[in-house]
Amino acid sequence: MAGVGVCPRTLHGQGYEAGGPIFRQIAGQIENSIVDGTLAEETQAPSTTELAAFHRINPATAAKGINQLVADGVLYKRRGVGMFVASGAREQLRKRRRSEFAQQYLRPLLAEADKLGIGTQELTTMINDRKERR
Repeated sequence: MAGVGVCPRTLHGQGYEAGGPIFRQIAGQIENSIVDGTLAEETQAPSTTELAAFHRINPATAAKGINQLVADGVLYKRRGVGMFVASGAREQLRKRRRSEFAQQYLRPLLAEADKLGIGTQELTTMINDRKERR
C-alpha cells in the first residue's frame, strides 16, 4: 500500500449492515473518511484491490462503490496512478449530508416537538443539555 493516502483500515464504519448493498457501504466509508478529514482532498484513495482484499469482498463490488464516487465527482482517476479525492469533495459531501440530515432527522423531530407542545426555546435547551452530557 505504499503511496496510498489512507489504508482501508482507517476508513470509518467498517461493519456491514444487513440489508444495505455492500458497494454502497464501501462508498459510505470512503465518504465518511473524506467528511471527517481522514482522507484529504487531492490524496490517493484506497484501490479497488486493497478494499476487496481488506474487506474480503469481490473486487467488482469494491469497484462499484468506487465508481459511484467517481460518478458523483467525489473521486477521480489519475491514469496509471489510482483514484484520488477530488478538490471540493469534502464540502460537496457535507452539503449533501446536511440536506439529508434535515430530511431524516430534523423534520420528524420538529413534527414530534409540535405534537408535544415543545417550543423552539425548550427544544434548543434539550439539545444543549444532551450535547453537554456526551
